[in-house]
Amino acid sequence: MNGLKVPRKVLLGDLISGLVMAVVSIPGGLANGLLAGVNPIFGLYSMIAGTTVAALFTSSVIMNVDSTGATALATLDALSGVPKEDQLAYLVVLGLLVGLFMLILGLLRLGFLVRFISNAVMTGFLSGLGVLTILSQVGDLTAYSSEASNKVLRTIDTIAHWQEIDLASLAIGVLTIILILVINRTRIEKYSFLIAVLLTTILVAILNPESVAVVGDTTEILRALPSLNLPEFSLILSLILPALAIAIIALVQASGVSGSVPNPDGEYPDPSGDFRGQGAGNLAVGLVGGIPVGGSLSGTFLIRSVGGKSRWANIFTGLFTLVAILLIGPIIELIPMPTLAGVLIVVGFSMINLPRIEIVWNTGTAPLVVMVITFIATLVAPIQVAVALGVVLHILIHIFRSAEAVRLERIVILEDGGFAEGELPEELPSQEITILQPIGNLFFAGVAELEEKLPEVGSAQGSVVIFRLRDRDEVGSTFIRTIEHYTRDLQDHGNMLMITGISQDVMEQLERTELLDLIGEENIFLGQPRFGAALSEAVKAAEAWVAQTPEN
Repeated sequence: MNGLKVPRKVLLGDLISGLVMAVVSIPGGLANGLLAGVNPIFGLYSMIAGTTVAALFTSSVIMNVDSTGATALATLDALSGVPKEDQLAYLVVLGLLVGLFMLILGLLRLGFLVRFISNAVMTGFLSGLGVLTILSQVGDLTAYSSEASNKVLRTIDTIAHWQEIDLASLAIGVLTIILILVINRTRIEKYSFLIAVLLTTILVAILNPESVAVVGDTTEILRALPSLNLPEFSLILSLILPALAIAIIALVQASGVSGSVPNPDGEYPDPSGDFRGQGAGNLAVGLVGGIPVGGSLSGTFLIRSVGGKSRWANIFTGLFTLVAILLIGPIIELIPMPTLAGVLIVVGFSMINLPRIEIVWNTGTAPLVVMVITFIATLVAPIQVAVALGVVLHILIHIFRSAEAVRLERIVILEDGGFAEGELPEELPSQEITILQPIGNLFFAGVAELEEKLPEVGSAQGSVVIFRLRDRDEVGSTFIRTIEHYTRDLQDHGNMLMITGISQDVMEQLERTELLDLIGEENIFLGQPRFGAALSEAVKAAEAWVAQTPEN
């Protein structure tokens, strides 16, 4: 909990920024509760417990930890089919499991694992979540209740029954969206959500259209402290996979904070430390029954823009949110449901990052396929399935492309003693030196591709094949087996194999696998700082060996 002792001037600035942040974020917290399909107050509980506790433990001093559109949608998916009266019990177990997974990953210092979820997977996933966020609000926006089985079909069904759309509700939702977009173009853009919510709430209170539902019609905002809840252990098994998926989603999103927002001392935070902080925040969320939380890049930038400079900014944010519930609960109940729907629709569009999509689109076919399939899976399958499918697909394509990308170059010796790339022979010539340099992945399928490109030994005699393996710290067992077979084939026909430019680690691999004994230690040349030095030594040794080998 280092960083709590700050100068009074900084503390005062954090107090003000925490107040501003709470006021600005309350509409979003309520909207996330709505998005998760639970009592909107649970979205505020996430701010009270998660934001406050996480601020004490994250490696990032000003990381804002809160419920996000992604965690809210994942929660909706995890609670699918759960009766309203049982949702709190499920939220308690879900939050505790998410926190436990995050805490374990942080304690094991596994922050580097976020690198293994590619940009293509996350772009497709977040774009899909953005579309789902938009589609999930069609009901509250139009006041039409569709009985279709999923969000896409419900949207189609709503369009098909356009005559039953409540125009007053639609007008309030559209007005909310317009207000946010207009205010976002002004100097007070950070208050756009708050102002839009206040203006439309006042408008509905004045006009009092009977068909427009408000928060109070769906739930009561209790003016009381969140109560502590004990978990029902019988729910753990059914929530393990959804909790793991939410933990991964939240941590990957938070990695953008760890990698782009430095601490006040200029140092970038430790991702594993941020894992632990988010884990602590979710444990607190679980105890009060909020929506699982994760590091928010937009929230972090916002709290920094309003003057937050230490952990106290987020701590005050949570405390002021608690004060707001105690003082203005009845006012929160007056917020129109179409207003919150409009807020979430804007959030959904912001999740669809067009520049990021364009980068993936222009990168190549494989990333594009991964992005599109992950996007479609997010729309039609459970969220944890969509993420897992995207990751597995990306790994499979990477393995396939790695194998395809392996090539074998021939290096020829010039008259002046230099080297150049030459044509790869199909069969080894006798009494000559053939220098081969593999380019690409030398593991698994890549080695099979390499093996097919090796020149046939055929009838060659008195020849030397030199493998140049510079800049490789490790080779796979499949590659070692391939070199062993090729070495025996060469030696059986009176030829020689040498390896040059290898690291000490690879040298030890050859020794442990006994390939060193087969090739001969005198035919292995360690890499040297000077480029080409080891290859030159190998060539001299090969020339001497060829000169001593009589032609048949």
